[in-house]
Amino acid sequence: MLNLETESKYFKLGYKFVGGVDEAGRGPLAGPVVAACVVIDSNFKIDSSDLELVADSKKLSAKKREKLFGVIREKALAVEIGIVDNINIDKINILQASFLAMRRAIKKLKIEPDCILVDGNFKIPKLDKPQEAIIGGDGKVWAIAAASIIAKVSRDWIMSEIDKQYPEYEFYKHKGYGTKLHLEKIALYGPCPIHRMSFAPIRKENKNS
Repeated sequence: MLNLETESKYFKLGYKFVGGVDEAGRGPLAGPVVAACVVIDSNFKIDSSDLELVADSKKLSAKKREKLFGVIREKALAVEIGIVDNINIDKINILQASFLAMRRAIKKLKIEPDCILVDGNFKIPKLDKPQEAIIGGDGKVWAIAAASIIAKVSRDWIMSEIDKQYPEYEFYKHKGYGTKLHLEKIALYGPCPIHRMSFAPIRKENKNS
């Protein structure tokens, strides 16, 4: 159940600005990983209908998620994204690239959060701030759920732009994920410069070519 209880807990402990962090794009075979940080303070208010929409974001259409993107940017104190491209994903691995994208998002914020709530099992390394890692946080904590939407919509936009460079792969449809269509395109054309060469299907295809 999505709510503001976790953020409220930190406000009661004396923290002024709480940041929720999540990423999009760990699983795809192509394109960047994108992380987002959404910052709120104790004065943050959101009506129940918008709260429910954010909670149900994974069930929503891309257009409705884009509308929520605007709502989040309007209501939150600060919103930023961090991007790590496929070249660096191949160099440092996807987990470390996700952490790097998170640190980049936090570093860009105009309002610095006092503490970070991050989706998943792990705290963000090399970040000198109080943190709490919350498994399933995007379904429990508003700031994390909001960051998830910002990251997802931002990455979808990036992949739609990449599609213009490599239209034969139809990235606008699958956004780089390993769908049947995408795998067929890789088999037909081979990997392109935005594919993650360290990922198993691409690595195998690259060896065969």
